Amino acid sequence: MTADGSASAYPTLPNIDPACFEIPGAQLLDVKTPSRHPPRILLLYGSVRKRSYSRLLACEAQRLLEAFGAETRLFHPDGLPLPDGAPEDHPKVKELRELAAWSEGMVWCSPERHGAMSAILKAQIDWIPLAVGAVRPTQGKTLALMQVCGGSQSFNAVNQMRVLGRWMRMFTIPNQSSVAKAFNEFDEAGRMRPSAFYDRVVDVMEEMVKMTLLLRDRAPYLVDRYSERKESAEELSKRVNLAAAVDTPPCCGPAASTNKGTPSR
Repeated sequence: MTADGSASAYPTLPNIDPACFEIPGAQLLDVKTPSRHPPRILLLYGSVRKRSYSRLLACEAQRLLEAFGAETRLFHPDGLPLPDGAPEDHPKVKELRELAAWSEGMVWCSPERHGAMSAILKAQIDWIPLAVGAVRPTQGKTLALMQVCGGSQSFNAVNQMRVLGRWMRMFTIPNQSSVAKAFNEFDEAGRMRPSAFYDRVVDVMEEMVKMTLLLRDRAPYLVDRYSERKESAEELSKRVNLAAAVDTPPCCGPAASTNKGTPSR
């Protein structure tokens, strides 16, 4: 029995609300009208140095993404205020949030500093809220991660960004890139030299485009959750019941005495 005394459609799951419980099916992943536009990818990098290796790597990734058929935008963090250090209508904040809403996937590229991602990249992520009204700017979007290292290869920054990607409810692709001794990997013009590191960047961007094509039209279904359906149903029920209570004439008091044919006692 359920809480309201009715028989449950799932007797072994007495705590389930049957009205909000949906069984996943492969047919529900079919896309009737697939998107035809190029995948939209936003790239963020984590340094404002004149020769920023995270920016150079992001630019290299941007070229690859466009060669793979994606449409890209590269956000430059110069002038972005610290989180909570300016109003939300600050031009750089508005630019970043509009790009986040436009994108279907993101690439985050950070230098590793003190064993972690840079504060500049973290500030960009912190300015992107989990929700703006009823819109979640990052939920269901794909994410690829890269980092540049000043010394030997490390994965501290990408691992930290992977946690953030999960927190932002993004689909973070399995592949990732970490470029060791980045100062050796770019020529004077800022182009990445041929190497196993470069080949890995190609792999990551190829996988990024594939995963974005696979997921972007299915994201609304994939991020649909039982708990949120239940919460929405409960909120709707409260609104309906409240409206009904407001519209129902009172059974007693001055307003009730105006009802014709009802004797006053």
